[in-house]
Amino acid sequence: MTDYDLLVIGAGSGGVRAARMAATYGAKVAVVEEYRVGGTCVIRGCVPKKLYVYAARFNDMFDVASSFGWQVDARFDWSTLVANKEREITRLESGYTANLEKPGVEIIKDRAVVTGPNSIHLVGGKRDLTTRYLLIATGAHPFIPHIPGAELGITSNEAFDMEKLPHSILIEGGGYVAVEFATIFAGLGVDTTIVYRGDCILRHFDEDMRRGLEAGLTDRGIRLIYQTNVNSLTQAGNDVMAHFSDGVSAPFGAVMFATGRVSNTRGLGLETAGVELTAGGAIAVDAFSQSSCPSIYAVGDVTGRAQLTPVAIREGWYFAETVFNNNPLAVDHSLIPTAVFSDPEIGAVGLTEAEAATHGDIDVYVARFRPMINTLSTRTERMILKLITEKDGGRVLGCHILGPGAAEMAQLVAVPMGMKASKADFDRAMALHPSAAEELVTFKSPTYIYRNGEKHVG
Repeated sequence: MTDYDLLVIGAGSGGVRAARMAATYGAKVAVVEEYRVGGTCVIRGCVPKKLYVYAARFNDMFDVASSFGWQVDARFDWSTLVANKEREITRLESGYTANLEKPGVEIIKDRAVVTGPNSIHLVGGKRDLTTRYLLIATGAHPFIPHIPGAELGITSNEAFDMEKLPHSILIEGGGYVAVEFATIFAGLGVDTTIVYRGDCILRHFDEDMRRGLEAGLTDRGIRLIYQTNVNSLTQAGNDVMAHFSDGVSAPFGAVMFATGRVSNTRGLGLETAGVELTAGGAIAVDAFSQSSCPSIYAVGDVTGRAQLTPVAIREGWYFAETVFNNNPLAVDHSLIPTAVFSDPEIGAVGLTEAEAATHGDIDVYVARFRPMINTLSTRTERMILKLITEKDGGRVLGCHILGPGAAEMAQLVAVPMGMKASKADFDRAMALHPSAAEELVTFKSPTYIYRNGEKHVG
């Protein structure tokens, strides 16, 4: 006889969903969380980030306001934003807690260490608990490069609650976090620089999206330094001096590392239960989120599969269905819409052009135009919509959008794509005018095609 049917370590999106659903199926469940309920997404990830992106976007709105007859005298107060953000995530944390307590899930505020296939030790409470099943949902944390002076830098964890905005910031990295925080800081008036070891930001995205965002960031005054690393940091008065791999050094008000995220597996005691890890330190799981130890499962960022909140939620849901509702379900990770909340914004679902070209003959449709909100102003930024299909009106393989509302459009396009919709299916949809999204259903002929792996234009 065990103390619980399910013990969940980690009260983030995946762990909360799994615990709540398992409890509704009659399981005795407890969640162990050493920090705050809600996980990275709610406390120091998606939610506060999107709120800060909204704050930063007012800068663009003020920029075009005069072309619509508005005269704006705006001033920004960082402390107000931080306080309002904290109030909102506290509200959401309360909601997450209530959703757990309603079906009877016990919340234990402590640190848990695995001591065997069916047991954990509570470090603070100094007691042991047993369980039929154990779910690891401990998420991930920002990677900090192993360089001299790294302690002088910050990560996304600290960026939301800085005492004051720095006069300038250097952000190392070229992924989601780097470009989103560059948008935030630049929009709030901070002199912003990105340094990245690659030759262009957003390595795994479609090339047109990468170059379009690159141009958009540059238009907003963000400096981009490529093929360069930060070798070390030193204190320089109130600033931080960054020493680059090309021999150049420069002072910044703050330096932020956005160099990837690492699964939270260290110190969990997983080795005591024989849980295998991947080469990157994530928990290796099968299609049903089961680890190499039959009684231990894992969902969310700790598995290193797709570090996105909706994916963790779906994995937690399917885990509960599989283990506690006798309804085995495996998450399909093959078609996941994603968004980059930068300015300009990116929304994408499906294959990139480069990926699709390796799958056979394809047609590529591209539209570039000024967003309507900019047409009365002098802003020249272009919006880009790209549809990639099998040849001759076949199945839609990818959709990539850069510009206002890109994320919302990508989410909706994911529905027909999940149903294996063809270009002909898109063509049957009536256009909604005037909208940017209408371009997706009014493409008449391909901008260019690939046949036998070769690109043909015209």
